[in-house]
Amino acid sequence: MTDVIDGNAVASDIRTALTDSIDTLAEAGETPTLATVLMSDDPASETYVSMKQNDCEEVGIDALDIHIDPDAPAQELYDTIDDLNEDDDVNGILVQMPVPDHVDQREVLRRIDPEKDVDGFHPENVGRLVAGDARYKPCTPHGIQKLLDSAGVDPEGKDAVIVGRSDIVGKPMANLLLQKTDGGNATVTVCHSRTDDLAEKTRQADIVIAAVGVPEIVDGSMLSEGTTVIDVGVNRVDADTEKGYELVGDVDFESAQEKASAITPVPGGVGPMTRAMLLYNTVKAAGRQTGIDVALP
Repeated sequence: MTDVIDGNAVASDIRTALTDSIDTLAEAGETPTLATVLMSDDPASETYVSMKQNDCEEVGIDALDIHIDPDAPAQELYDTIDDLNEDDDVNGILVQMPVPDHVDQREVLRRIDPEKDVDGFHPENVGRLVAGDARYKPCTPHGIQKLLDSAGVDPEGKDAVIVGRSDIVGKPMANLLLQKTDGGNATVTVCHSRTDDLAEKTRQADIVIAAVGVPEIVDGSMLSEGTTVIDVGVNRVDADTEKGYELVGDVDFESAQEKASAITPVPGGVGPMTRAMLLYNTVKAAGRQTGIDVALP
């Protein structure tokens, strides 16, 4: 039987465990606070921010919801980040991507105080991750590590193939799996749009992590028996449904399930974990900044 990894259940367990950490902070008079900054009128981005705000409320994290007109000058966003950096009551800052074209995304990431960069994308935090001394692990890759652990899959000594080389998932995922520590010690191959014969690479893998944003690019014919499959993709495709579309992953679930020993669904797999690990990083940031020792799940 293929184990369908329930990301909702694992994320729920993490959120429950985080409430104990938040109680520890509360006993010392501290409440973790996350500031979300949205400079977009994209409905999907608005939904993501709303979900993150709701997650914070559920576990007892204070949330600041900041909206900036997408037509406003880039400097307005930069000034907002500067103000949040200086606010001692704010522990974490998340700027919802993408930002408008006239805003320099790299400047946004550089502008955030690395101690408050709960996404883990500031160059300093990226460097610490690569060096094996992560301050905050990026949320999606860290969530994938937690999913693998929940499924009893130890990457040590295994061949892992990552399909996708984004700064958000592919690159940090490769670095985490390479680390000489628990949850790492894998032999990692990173594939991308220029990879010749992707199927040849994925068939050699014990673990396949698909994070390229192409609907169902990986199917069962590209997998060996017993592979663990983690599907990061969330793609909207036309379908005969009430909404006129459905969400599918980067993996053809039905055919892959026939080969995989464990697999994540879309939705309900990696997505909930990304949000849970954002809460995790915010609580960790609050502990670091206040000097309060908090246990993290």
